Amino acid sequence: MAKASACPSCGFTQNPPNAVRCASCGAKMEAIGRSGRTREEELERRYQQEGLSIKWMFIALLVQVVLTAALVFGLPVVVGALDFEGGNGMIVCIPVWFLGGLLIGMVSPGRTFIEPVVASFVVAIPTTFVLVQNQTVRMIPTFLYVIMASIGVLFTLVGAYIGERIQLGPPPKTAE
Repeated sequence: MAKASACPSCGFTQNPPNAVRCASCGAKMEAIGRSGRTREEELERRYQQEGLSIKWMFIALLVQVVLTAALVFGLPVVVGALDFEGGNGMIVCIPVWFLGGLLIGMVSPGRTFIEPVVASFVVAIPTTFVLVQNQTVRMIPTFLYVIMASIGVLFTLVGAYIGERIQLGPPPKTAE
């Protein structure tokens, strides 16, 4: 019987012998010696994304759509005192997209923080359009909506990165 292999990133030891990715963290299962990198180089690459996962991009898109629809558009329907039209809606979108990035970063295996950013960019386009078109009093110009949407997408990246850091735990100690 073949021996289970250990993950060079997280140390999980119950991976199948010929696994391409770790069952625990999703990192590539290359032996550190075979990769030609030192332990320090491997530690530096710990938080770098290695590819784009279509599956997690669609999951992130679903999460961002549901959060945006529920909190920005649905909550004012349920609670009449809230009014998220126009600029107020864009201000609410920024923490909503941050939260979506944080959630995806915490639950996705491996290093996936580009997927929530792409998803929030896709969600930001129609959201910005709807908020600009549905404002009753024009308080701010359209280009500020675009700037706030860009800030929201940037905050998604920050949230996804923080989520990945929470998921991976503290960085390992370097050999001194």
